[in-house]
Amino acid sequence: MTVRQRKFIGMVAIVVFLILYCLIAMAIGGMVAVGLPMPLEISFFIVAGIAWLPVVMFVIRWMSRPIGD
Repeated sequence: MTVRQRKFIGMVAIVVFLILYCLIAMAIGGMVAVGLPMPLEISFFIVAGIAWLPVVMFVIRWMSRPIGD
């Protein structure tokens, strides 16, 4: 697989993942976090706002690998 193909697949995967992740995080936040004391609600959204990073970092690393790895 060429680097160009890998980057295209990775970009599509990241966009699809982020859209789904945001929708799921908002749904969970709306059911669970809303109505909690403000510090807990803010904590949930901070964690939810950072939790997507490891997945996207993995995909970016995969996209950036040299050909043959």
